[in-house]
Amino acid sequence: MYLDKILAQHREVASRDTRSLTDLTTVAKKSGESRGFAKRLIEESQHHLAVIAEIKRRSPSRGALNQSLQSDLVAQQYQQAGASCISVLTDSEFFGGSTQDLLAARNATNLPVLRKDFTVSMHDICDAKIMNADCVLLIVAALDKTELKQFHSFATELNLDVLVEVHDEPELEIALEIGASIVGVNQRDLKTFEVDQQRAVRMAAKIPSSVLRVAESGVKTRSDVQQLRDAGYHAVLVGESLVTADNIAKTLSELRV
Repeated sequence: MYLDKILAQHREVASRDTRSLTDLTTVAKKSGESRGFAKRLIEESQHHLAVIAEIKRRSPSRGALNQSLQSDLVAQQYQQAGASCISVLTDSEFFGGSTQDLLAARNATNLPVLRKDFTVSMHDICDAKIMNADCVLLIVAALDKTELKQFHSFATELNLDVLVEVHDEPELEIALEIGASIVGVNQRDLKTFEVDQQRAVRMAAKIPSSVLRVAESGVKTRSDVQQLRDAGYHAVLVGESLVTADNIAKTLSELRV
């Protein structure tokens, strides 16, 4: 069970974090201005399906994807090819990412950046803000409802946008209950890591029109993207098909419909 293993590691690390949350919060509140992750997606989606392009070195299921990528150069390619926002994996043990990857990507572009990681504590949220992320990820399958509500509220207080990730209808209900304004439907089952490319399409009608809708995982072709746009999504989050592409710019431009 990939998710259980990843969460156990993150929670174990969090349990050893003795830093003062009060001090961290103070530092976080003094961090740089947000570039407006949600705002950018809303603006871009009025013209075409927005693409959140992901920087991802490897995955637990597929192993190495692009271990030697330079996050600043890839981020620049993403921006030049028309990405609306950038997502950066910062998990080191399972995805080969780092805080440095996020900092390098953000400093190399003017695009808003999502810290893609397994948030399990308030400290994680402070860290995201301190590293100048513009958005943080909360996974409904990884947190109980109390944590979700608390973390969502705290991130919002720090002027972070929050992408709340769901996999099915019961999780969507929870996301909406805690006030999620950005919902990501992950088509990858985080327990088996298998992808169901119709999951987002099936769930689209159940997401209120007031919510910013993002489809994640399994997006590879222009027809995939067209189907998701037709279903009512504002954005897609694409990682593996970009970092493994021979021509990143060409691949990304084909996904902008």
